[in-house]
Amino acid sequence: MSEIKKVAVIMGSDSDLPVVSGAVKVLKSFGVPYEVRVMSAHRTPKEVTAFCAGARKEGFGVIIAAAGKAAHLAGAVAGQTDLPVIGIPIKSSTLDGLDALLSTVQMPKGVPVATVAIDGAENAALLAVQILSVYNEGLAEKLAEYKAKMAQEVIEKDKQLALNI
Repeated sequence: MSEIKKVAVIMGSDSDLPVVSGAVKVLKSFGVPYEVRVMSAHRTPKEVTAFCAGARKEGFGVIIAAAGKAAHLAGAVAGQTDLPVIGIPIKSSTLDGLDALLSTVQMPKGVPVATVAIDGAENAALLAVQILSVYNEGLAEKLAEYKAKMAQEVIEKDKQLALNI
C-alpha cells in the first residue's frame, strides 16, 4: 500500500477559516495528512507561485483552494501545477458567493479546477480523499465505510419517517 499524499488547504484570507475548517475536520477523520496556509492570488502572488513550484516535491497530492469575491486563487494555482486542484468558492460578499462561484468554475480550457458548492469545504475534502484513494487501498476502504454508513443513516431515517407518519 502506498503512502497517503498530503492535501494542501490554502485560503485567500484567514477570514475563510470558519468555512475551511470543515475540510480540515474531514481530512482528519480519514487520517489524511494536510497543511493549511493563507495565500492570496492578488496580495501574495510570488508566494503562491513558489508554493505551486514545490508542491509535488513537498509530498502533496491534491490542493484545495478557498477564496471569496474574485476567487482567483484556485485558478492561479491550477495554472501553475499539474496536481488536482479543488476550488471552494466562499460566500463573502453582497453577491452571496455567486461571484466566487463563477470565478472558480469558469476556467479556460487546459486549466481545470474541480469546484464544489459555495462554502462546500466538506465536499472538497471528500473529493480530495476520493482522488487519493485511487492510489491507497486503506483510504479506499475508509471511504467505502463512510459511504456505507451514510447510506445506512438515510435508510434508518426513512424507516423512522414511515413509523411517524
